Amino acid sequence: MRRVLIIGSPGAGKSTLSRALAARTALPLYHMDRLHWLPGWIERDRDEAFGEVREVQAQERWIIDGNYGSTLPERVKRADTVVWLDYPTAQCLWRVFRRWWQYRGTNRPDMTEGCNENINWEFLHFVATFRRGWHERNGQALCNFPGTVIKLSSQRETDAWLATIPPA
Repeated sequence: MRRVLIIGSPGAGKSTLSRALAARTALPLYHMDRLHWLPGWIERDRDEAFGEVREVQAQERWIIDGNYGSTLPERVKRADTVVWLDYPTAQCLWRVFRRWWQYRGTNRPDMTEGCNENINWEFLHFVATFRRGWHERNGQALCNFPGTVIKLSSQRETDAWLATIPPA
């Protein structure tokens, strides 16, 4: 396990898992949110963002957390392991609210500085409908993936899997 991609719904715990996995494996960690957003919630220029992602995925060792479908196929090609957090929608929505409450008006650790945590109906709708659209999209992106796919459906499964990873 040298190049790990962590995907799943907002609120599933991708960033939390990626930080824990990076601590255990000493793999460098990159958050797609930081690669995508500039301060003030301004989207990075598409070509510039693709360039940033290409630089990261060209490295021999990494963990990348995040979906961002436009770059997902390229990241999947380079990964050797994909961890898919396939948690229930209600749990993800609850965690989104909990994250908003924890970081409201400030930056969370995996986000670009100057992108204070907020919540709106558009984002809640995205989370509520995520599994419908992305479940199929992720499945298609992974259908010919030659590496290891670890699909986890609960926090208990995730904790048990993480406990099997020996410290670096």
